[in-house]
Amino acid sequence: MKTALITGASSGIGKAIAEALIKEGMSVIGLCRSIDDLPPGVTPLPCDLREVSQIQAAFADLPQLDILVNSAGLAYLSRLSDGSPEQWEEMWRVNVHALSLCCQLSLTLFPDTGGHILNLSSMSGHRVPPTGGFYASTKFAVRAISEALRCELKAAGNKTRISSISPGFVDTPLLDHYFAGRADELQTARDEIAMLTPEAIAATAVHLLSAPPEVELNDILMRSAQQSV
Repeated sequence: MKTALITGASSGIGKAIAEALIKEGMSVIGLCRSIDDLPPGVTPLPCDLREVSQIQAAFADLPQLDILVNSAGLAYLSRLSDGSPEQWEEMWRVNVHALSLCCQLSLTLFPDTGGHILNLSSMSGHRVPPTGGFYASTKFAVRAISEALRCELKAAGNKTRISSISPGFVDTPLLDHYFAGRADELQTARDEIAMLTPEAIAATAVHLLSAPPEVELNDILMRSAQQSV
């Protein structure tokens, strides 16, 4: 039985992926703060991803892993011109620094045959939307980190595969943070397009993670069929 560690497994995309992998017969560990919200069957591992020491302590207690899914993320509409430095720092800590550290630490727990790392990125890591602000820069960083790690592992002869999914609008609680104070705009967005569901992302995650050993699917760009950009 394969073992998968999922960050942010208590809500949104991470929760949907956790449920999907359990259905695939995997053992799933959920690393997050809100362990009471984890799906049934997920082993809880409490951790605040904003704290390096907590991440290191959590990984120190883990068994061998086969899969790491970095799904945890924060999205605030915080502009470069007048946004909150505190929100910038929090997004950077969770979206970039914690993701990178989880990647590094997971490599020490994968078997000699290699593991599989799946990073949840965003279409905002491929183009900057008008309201992209600082959030888009964190997702461009995830894209660079994923490719940099892939190249490093290939050079070292490490068989671990690196994949990522870059969705457009997905109807999750993350949108409530991104559209905080702009409920009317969020409702308009929901009325105008049928957004992606967490379950659709989870189905794609299962596809990526079940690819044959000789296949490495790197970055999947996903949009709602009704999303124009």
